Amino acid sequence: GAYEHNLDDIRAEARKARESGATEMHIVGGLHPWLPFSYYTDMLRAIGEEAPQIHIKAFTAVEIVHLQRISKRGGDGYEGVLAVLRDLIAAGLGSLPGGGAEVFDDRVHDEAFKGKIRSDQWLDVHRAAHELGINSNATMLYGHIEERSERLHHMELLRLQQDHTLSAWADAQGIAKDANGAVVLTGPAANYPHERLPMPGSRGLKTGYFQTIIPLPFFPNASELEYLPGPTGLENLRTLAIARLMLDNFPHVKAFWIMQTLPMAQLELQAGADDIDGTVVWYDITKAVGEGNHQETSVGDLARAIREAGFTAVERDTVYRRVERDAQTGAWKSAGA
Repeated sequence: GAYEHNLDDIRAEARKARESGATEMHIVGGLHPWLPFSYYTDMLRAIGEEAPQIHIKAFTAVEIVHLQRISKRGGDGYEGVLAVLRDLIAAGLGSLPGGGAEVFDDRVHDEAFKGKIRSDQWLDVHRAAHELGINSNATMLYGHIEERSERLHHMELLRLQQDHTLSAWADAQGIAKDANGAVVLTGPAANYPHERLPMPGSRGLKTGYFQTIIPLPFFPNASELEYLPGPTGLENLRTLAIARLMLDNFPHVKAFWIMQTLPMAQLELQAGADDIDGTVVWYDITKAVGEGNHQETSVGDLARAIREAGFTAVERDTVYRRVERDAQTGAWKSAGA
């Protein structure tokens, strides 16, 4: 069922996260019918006061559009989104998750996701975030009523927006582009020196960008589309591999183990993923209907799964800096922070 947290609850969660050594609080929710905009800025400030080192990744594009409506800041449209994001960033927002994208196609949207924002609004929210200097992520929910061609169109729209963002940034920074005028984040070091990756908050750079594409398989159980079979394991591998090939201007591809399962995430590391996410203390979104939806794993289990897949496990923070921990005290810091 629906629920909400008061600020005391949120402070307690932030303290718990800080004491456990967490590096990120990832916060998304529904569109609450009466909570004021000030609740959300107060929430961000409360977390920052209790756990100032923790990065806050919060609010899908759907939620940002909702906050624009209830706050009445900046009017409708893009300027309103910018105004809301400025207030949230000032209160402590560090980056945006990638949820709410589903599949960028009007036919799919009208049939399966009616009432949610369309692709142009979703892309505008993330464009505004990048303009204001914070990173974001992108998802694609696949394996329901969409055609494969519609998945490709979804990725193409993301690729084009990332091209525009990185091209403007590269022009300002004097970064080399390829023969087609594109900035290739996954290309040779000579073409794109990694240490000059646009990192919000460091070296005076102000450009944010899409840092990760996260393909998410659809789970039909207990949904209005439960008559559908959902994607197979082979389809999961194929979709992630295509995402890696098409979105060469996205520095990272995530095999989200909670929705992919840990064994599938291991295979997807071989198919182009370089991230399987973290331990995840509590994740209730995908299986909110019914019981038994508590999902988490240990650092040791994740590291072992990565090693078994043939890779070296590295802990990273939200913006993909290596996390260094003191073995005795548990204190941590991000390399280069």
